[in-house]
Amino acid sequence: MKILVTGTAGFIGYHLAKKLLERGDEVIGLDNINDYYDVNLKYARLNELGIKQEKIEENRLAISTTYPKHKFIKANLEDSETINRLFQTEKFDAVCNLAAQAGVRYSLENPHAYIQSNIVGFMNILEACRNYNVKNLAYASSSSVYGLNKSQPFKTTDKTDTPVSLYAATKKSNELMAHTYSHLYNIQTTGLRFFTVYGPWGRPDMAPMLFADAITNDRAINVFNHGKMSRDFTYIDDIVDGVIKVIDNPSKFAVYNIGNNAPLSLMEFIETLEKALGREAKKNFMEMQPGDVESTYADTTPLVEDFGYKPDTKLVDGIAKFVEWYKRVKW
Repeated sequence: MKILVTGTAGFIGYHLAKKLLERGDEVIGLDNINDYYDVNLKYARLNELGIKQEKIEENRLAISTTYPKHKFIKANLEDSETINRLFQTEKFDAVCNLAAQAGVRYSLENPHAYIQSNIVGFMNILEACRNYNVKNLAYASSSSVYGLNKSQPFKTTDKTDTPVSLYAATKKSNELMAHTYSHLYNIQTTGLRFFTVYGPWGRPDMAPMLFADAITNDRAINVFNHGKMSRDFTYIDDIVDGVIKVIDNPSKFAVYNIGNNAPLSLMEFIETLEKALGREAKKNFMEMQPGDVESTYADTTPLVEDFGYKPDTKLVDGIAKFVEWYKRVKW
């Protein structure tokens, strides 16, 4: 297939593009390479895909030196003119929209960035799919849509009308917008509510990288809610396998949880990382941060039943792979 993957300079987008290219798909990558976190990491990911930094120009396609079927464009989702031109020229078979302004806590500081990228940008993707006859759209939602929901594990049948961050509210909005376009224009849309993804090439604003960097440099880590938190930590390869299954088998309209279906305590995660690094962490125990939730736990039964999705990476193995990468790669 010829697939547009937005957010390919990002963590999940990079891994997805690489896996699709390795199996022979043609991939057009898109990212605005914003400075929400270190752009050098983003350029390093793109370099792994054969996209050289010096070849990247705004709104122009760059050709990979590694993968003959890969091109990349630096562009904003909210730039409707560029998005429409790209769809008109490339004629995609499928789209996987992973690009978004990420981060729960940052949405407290810069809310307008979330509206532009996650709402206006997603609207442009939907309109381009409608106007250029792309019937297969997978897109990133988030476990954060469950907000104040107390019932666990989180099920996609649960109400999700109590978000506790603007980021979560934009992701819930994406699901509603996708449903509308599926209903009106017969576009097959599948939303994926990601649960705490970790692994090599991860984001520096998330716990694995923050903790590894602090422990390695003998700084204290911030442990929120005094460590009384749990997350459905899911290794990146397991996530990508699930995303590809969804791209290959589009739904009329569906939203799935994609996670490990096995939450672990934050303290167990920290202990596993300490053992892999061979060092004990200094810890600042702190109160819960605004916008955070105490626990996430994915019911992945529908994804298992519909696609045979089965994450099988144990935390100790996933952390070992992350630490090996962390010690080896510099950007």
